[in-house]
Amino acid sequence: MTKKQKKTLYRIIAAAVLLVAAVLTKDKLPIPELVVFLVPYFTIGWDILWKALRNIKNGQVFDENFLMALATVGALAIGEYPEAVFVMLFYQVGELFQAVAVGKSRQSIAALMDIRPDSANVERNGTVETVDPDEVAVGETIVIRPGERVPIDAVVLEGTSTLNTAALTGESLPRDVGPGDDVVSGCVNLSGLLRARTTKEFGDSTVAKILDLVENSSSKKAKTEQFITRFAKYYTPAVVIGAVLLALLPPLITGEGWTRWFRQALIFLVISCPCALVISVPLTFFGGIGGASKAGILVKGSNYLEALARTEVVVFDKTGTLTQGVFNVTAIHPQECPQAQLIELAALAESYSNHPIARSLRDAYDKEVDESRVTHVVELAGRGMKADVDGRTVYVGNDKLMEEVGVDWHPCHQVGTTVHVATQGNYLGHIVISDQVKPDAGEAISALKAAGVKKTVMLTGDAKEVGAAVGEQLGLDEVHAQLLPADKVARVEELLEKKSPKGTLAFVGDGINDAPVLSRSDVGVAMGALGSDAAIEAADVVLMDDKPSKLAQAIRIARRTLRIANQNIVFALGVKGIFLAMGVLGVANMWEATFADVGVSVIAILNATRALKEG
Repeated sequence: MTKKQKKTLYRIIAAAVLLVAAVLTKDKLPIPELVVFLVPYFTIGWDILWKALRNIKNGQVFDENFLMALATVGALAIGEYPEAVFVMLFYQVGELFQAVAVGKSRQSIAALMDIRPDSANVERNGTVETVDPDEVAVGETIVIRPGERVPIDAVVLEGTSTLNTAALTGESLPRDVGPGDDVVSGCVNLSGLLRARTTKEFGDSTVAKILDLVENSSSKKAKTEQFITRFAKYYTPAVVIGAVLLALLPPLITGEGWTRWFRQALIFLVISCPCALVISVPLTFFGGIGGASKAGILVKGSNYLEALARTEVVVFDKTGTLTQGVFNVTAIHPQECPQAQLIELAALAESYSNHPIARSLRDAYDKEVDESRVTHVVELAGRGMKADVDGRTVYVGNDKLMEEVGVDWHPCHQVGTTVHVATQGNYLGHIVISDQVKPDAGEAISALKAAGVKKTVMLTGDAKEVGAAVGEQLGLDEVHAQLLPADKVARVEELLEKKSPKGTLAFVGDGINDAPVLSRSDVGVAMGALGSDAAIEAADVVLMDDKPSKLAQAIRIARRTLRIANQNIVFALGVKGIFLAMGVLGVANMWEATFADVGVSVIAILNATRALKEG
C-alpha cells in the first residue's frame, strides 16, 4: 500500500473500533446518542463529505460522494445512527480496495515498462561522462557496460555482447550483437562492453516512443467504455430524481408516514451508486493493455483491443511477415551475357534500394558496388528498378516490368521470386531469389483458425507460383499474388465488404511499405517492429518481436478482456437492478443496500484484475 492508503486503513480500523464502542456505550454515557455516533462517523467520513461539498461548489453535483453523503446524513436525520456509520465505513473499505487494485494494475504496467534508462555514459574530450539520456546528441559515442540498459538507439562501433530484449519483445532469448549491428534503447546489455554511435535523440528513440504509447493508450476508449461514461452521466441524476419521487409519492398517495419512505429513498440512493461500473470496466481494459504489453504486444488504445477481439478476417503481407524476409540468390540464368555480368548489372541497378531483394542481389555480387557508375535511378512501385549503368538503361524487376518495356522474356521453372534483367530492349536473363517461411508461421495460421478467425488471406507482389507455394505450405484460405500497393488496398476493400457487420479485419504487415493497407484495415498490426519507428507510428497494434504466432495470443488477450468487461457490466447492472427493485418495494434494508454498492464493486474489481494475465 501507499502511504495514503495506509492512512485510510488506520482510519477504517479506528472508526470500526469507535463504532463498536458507540454501540456498547450509547445508553451509558450522559450525552445524546447522536453525538456518540458522530465521532466514528466523522472519523471515517469527513473526506467524503468534504469532496461532496467541494464538487457541489464546482458544479459537479451527481457523483458517488454526493450519493453517500446524502444517504448517510439522511440516515442520521431519521435516527439510523449505526447504519449511517456502517454505510460510510463499508464504502471506505470498498474505496480502499479499489485504490489498491488500481495501484496494482498500474504497478504491473510500470514494472513492465520500467525500461527508461536513468543515465547514459558518453565519451567527450577523451573521458566518459555520465549524463541524462536527454543530453546526448545524435552521432555521439556512448559506452554500454554489462548490466546496463541501452539508453538510446545506436549502432555498435566496437565490442560484442548479448542483449536481453524481454522488456520490449516479451521473449527471454538473448540477441547477439557486434560491430555494425543496431541496438535499441530499453534492452539490457548482458555480457560484453559496447561502444556505439547514437542514431537518434532520446525523445525519438524506441523506448521513448513505447513509453508514450502505453501512457496515452487510455485516451482511446473502447465503445464499451464510452457506453459506461454516457450511462453514468444520465444514470446518477436519474436515480437521485427517483429517490426524491420514492420519498414523496407513496406518502402522498397512500397517506403512510413520511419516515418509512424517506428511509427507503436513502436506501435506494446507497444501492444506486455506480462505482462497480465506473471503475471496473476501465480497469479491465487497462489491465488487458498491460497483460498484452507483458507479452511484447503494444496496443495503442482500448478501442483497438476491442476491435481485435472481434477479428473475423486476418490479412497478411508475405515478405517479412510470414516469411523471414532474408532473400538468397538460388539460381542465375543468363541468356545474352555471362553470368557474372548479369548479377553485376542487377546489383548496380539496385544499389540505391533498401528492399530485401536488392540487398540479396548485392550480397550475391560480393564486390564493392561502384555507385558512380549508376545514374538516373527510378524506383517503379511494385515492378522493380530502372537505372542508367555505364550510360545504358537497365531494367531490373518482375514480369510486369518486362511487359511494360516490351522485352521478350520467359518464366523460370524454379519456384522463387524471379528478377528479370533487360537493357536497350534486350532480355539478358533472370535471377531466382528465394525466401524461407518463418518457423512459427504455420503455427500462427492454425492458432488463428482455432481462435475462430473465419478467413486467413495473404497478399503479395510476388509471382503466383511463389505465393501459391507459401499459401499451400501454411494452409491459408486465400492467396492473391502479383499485386501493386494500390491492388492490396483494393483487395482489402473487397474483404471488408464481405465480412459481417460486427466482425473486424486485421492486416498484418511490416508497418513501412504497407502503411496504406494498415490504415485502411479495422486493425493494423505491425510485425517485427523492434526499433522500427514507422511500424510504431503506422499500426494500431505492434508485435515487438518477429513471431506471427503472437497475433493469436493478442486476439486471445483481447477477447478475454472484452469478456471480463461484459461480465462486470451484466453482473453490476443485474445485482443493482434487483436491489433497486427491492428498495422501491420497501423490502431492502441499509445493510443489503451497502452490499449492493460496495460488495458488487469489490467483486467486479477482483474480476477486472484477471485481465492483467498474459495468456
